[in-house]
Amino acid sequence: MTRFMTLDFADGDRASLLGRVAAMARGPYAWVVTPNVDHVIKLMDGRVEADVYGDADLMICDSRILAHLARLRGKSLAVYPGSDMTADLLASDHDLTIGVFGPDRAAFDDLAARYPARPFTFIDAPMGLTPGTGVWVSAIDEAARADWDVLLACVSFPKQERFAHALRAAGRDHGVTLCVGASVDFLTGRQQRAPRLYQALSLEWLHRLMTQPRRMFRRYVIEGPAIFGLFIRHEVLGQG
Repeated sequence: MTRFMTLDFADGDRASLLGRVAAMARGPYAWVVTPNVDHVIKLMDGRVEADVYGDADLMICDSRILAHLARLRGKSLAVYPGSDMTADLLASDHDLTIGVFGPDRAAFDDLAARYPARPFTFIDAPMGLTPGTGVWVSAIDEAARADWDVLLACVSFPKQERFAHALRAAGRDHGVTLCVGASVDFLTGRQQRAPRLYQALSLEWLHRLMTQPRRMFRRYVIEGPAIFGLFIRHEVLGQG
């Protein structure tokens, strides 16, 4: 485990991390979070409660930018983007049932068509999904009782993390929830992953900015640079 920017990131290569996730799917209920730069900024500047990750069982770094910053402090973060982990899990040789929460029925059907040998369970994510509401409680109850070994929680941060945590409180006793954002959108082609060259150069953010400028401008141009000030204050000056 490597502590960086107040978070405890898992160590290991992709194969070992995927193995841990698969093992969790066959054991007592657990949940996995995949922090990126946006998540870290919102946690550290107080816009999201610091305990939003609560009792998450595994924290895997989703950002090459975070890994580069950690390297400046002599730390090594194992980077395994949630979209890659999801794709690898679906392509692996196992008999796990995959629950999908967040994408609509059409996206779910597209995903199931791409992996015809894989058993899937659709769990509806209704409009107005807000923690504490009746809609939220009903969705938690449905997901807690549904048939799945791995649940792909694909709604926005920090809603997906709160949802994963709430499943434990609702009595879910087995399986693993992966908080993996837009992963299903990437797999079904609703959003485009950055080309390999962009990924290798840690420029996936630039590709998303160019392809979705209205949606991503605030995140990457206005808010994103705050990570450097937070890094200096917390990791260099030790003022965190």
